[in-house]
Amino acid sequence: MARVTLNRPHALNALSSALRRELTRTFNTLAARDDIDAVVLTGAGRAFCVGLDPKELGGETEASPSTEDGDVNVAKAMAALAQPITGAINGYTITGGFELALMCDIRVGSTAARFADTHARVGVVPGWGMTQRLPRIIGESRAKEMSLTGNYVDADMALAWGLVNRIVEPDALLDHCLGLAADIVETDPKTRNEIKRLIELSGETSLQEGLQREREANQVHWQTAFLRDRVAANRARIQQRARTQNKP
Repeated sequence: MARVTLNRPHALNALSSALRRELTRTFNTLAARDDIDAVVLTGAGRAFCVGLDPKELGGETEASPSTEDGDVNVAKAMAALAQPITGAINGYTITGGFELALMCDIRVGSTAARFADTHARVGVVPGWGMTQRLPRIIGESRAKEMSLTGNYVDADMALAWGLVNRIVEPDALLDHCLGLAADIVETDPKTRNEIKRLIELSGETSLQEGLQREREANQVHWQTAFLRDRVAANRARIQQRARTQNKP
């Protein structure tokens, strides 16, 4: 597995042009590696990410030169990553940083996590999927409340609304997320990637169409002798793991 840390704690991990390009390169590199099965994304210090760097946007500091459109490429690089991304949401997660969190497959928040979409207050229409991902995760009415007011949602509310799967104490956050990533790595990669693809398609298809795609994928997989043999070989290990996890 790989751990990716936004490391500008002095700027609350604001996405400078240099950091956006480095993130793009990092995710593109990870996508090409067969030895990486899972990714954990977090931020250094007291913020996950507060979005685009306000000093660059305001002209106080000069953006580093680039021939690439880093704003677009970060989102594309994350979306193109086959490996599941677990977001360890350690603190302030605002606007563009909130959009990064929404692009994670699994989100776990610390008790210090705080979420806000301030696009409407800044005067910028979202460009990394906020208007499409947020209502799919928490519902249209709650998404409108967040995006039209710019108000903060704390960790407890984020859990109640489904923004995060669970909340843990800050000191335990990274270990917990690395543990989830380790569990992911134990699963069959071909099967895991296909399940991930089908789940992501569920938001774009009707139930009947989604069920048909699942049946087709199931039939293709069971035609592969390797997978049949793998299921048989791993049955005892899977049963033992279930017994261990379900001990009182």
